[in-house]
Amino acid sequence: MNTFQAKKETVERNWHVIDAEGKVLGRLASEIAKRLRGKDKPIYTPYVDTCDFVIVVNAGKVQLTGKKLTDKIYYRHSGYPGGIKHIAAGKMLSEKPTEALRLAVKGMLPKNSLGRAMLKKLKIYAGSDHGHAAQCPQKLEL
Repeated sequence: MNTFQAKKETVERNWHVIDAEGKVLGRLASEIAKRLRGKDKPIYTPYVDTCDFVIVVNAGKVQLTGKKLTDKIYYRHSGYPGGIKHIAAGKMLSEKPTEALRLAVKGMLPKNSLGRAMLKKLKIYAGSDHGHAAQCPQKLEL
């Protein structure tokens, strides 16, 4: 008996559209990360990129629970001494609504070249319009 191993060339990639309006950020991000890793497919192989493309619309209308709008802080560092910067989650959602969701999904993917390739298959839009109608994406209910 042989174990099935997926090949990158034989993987069939689908396009999915997810509406993020009213969804909780972390729960939405975990579902997106599962789709990007390909764990929803029976041909899942950990070391092969078997994932689908995911389009997220209305990312600006995602919600946070509790007091996370004021208490959750996103940090980044320039690499220079004293170069740490921070921004609250509420301000991040108002200024860059797609960045909060992208960072949440990025933290749930592998930290290697395969994870970076998976993150490129995620398309996030703050509004309800996207430019991927030619790919015939399927609406995905979560």
